[in-house]
Amino acid sequence: MSYKVKLNFFEGPLDLLLFLIKKERIDVYDIPISRITEQYLAYMELLQLLDLDIAGEFLVMAATLMHIKSRMLLPPDESQEDEVGEEDPRDELVRKLLEYKKYKEAASCLQEMRDASKEIFLRTGKDGNEKIFAEENGDYFEASLFDLISAFRKVLKDIPKHTFHNVIKDKVTVADKIHAIYHILAEQEKVFFSALFTGAADKDEVIATFLAVLELIKMREVIVLQKGSFGEIEILRNPELAKQG
Repeated sequence: MSYKVKLNFFEGPLDLLLFLIKKERIDVYDIPISRITEQYLAYMELLQLLDLDIAGEFLVMAATLMHIKSRMLLPPDESQEDEVGEEDPRDELVRKLLEYKKYKEAASCLQEMRDASKEIFLRTGKDGNEKIFAEENGDYFEASLFDLISAFRKVLKDIPKHTFHNVIKDKVTVADKIHAIYHILAEQEKVFFSALFTGAADKDEVIATFLAVLELIKMREVIVLQKGSFGEIEILRNPELAKQG
């Protein structure tokens, strides 16, 4: 894909690690480093496949995880067995994760306090303007970038099961998919993320569709909501723009 989305809402490597720890139901104090490294590198491959701008700290974290993994594979240092105890190679990473998690939770609490009198709850983030709506059947919250990538990963895994159309047609572009999503949301209030990929002809079309979603989020044309952790993602037009016509 020659199309590149430059994201201004990109989350960092610690966000990805916390996402994976929660998704895999891992104890942050006892991280299975081989498993989490494998998951982290898999998500890095997806980011590279999508040609997204990957900040240097993502690569640094990948190297850090692999270094910790290699240290844990080494036999214990017998010369330090009688001392206070050799530090677990994961300790520094755990401290960073816990500190970052506290920071995020504190920021979220301040955000909720600020908006406590409103009927609309805002998600903490760089923009601070993404709206999260509460419905009668439960609260929805904004899906993170990694929630989207996780859902996209599932779509990619399902590609071999699809029966692709054996027809020759022009290459689908991200712009084409942006217009297609606009058309869908003009006819209906919201659409499930997975439904956007129904009938995709090939892997390139799947990638173009996902990049179109990211571009629309960046443009603040749509918002993505999720009911419950790792629930089905829904996409709807930004109501603030809808009010403007």
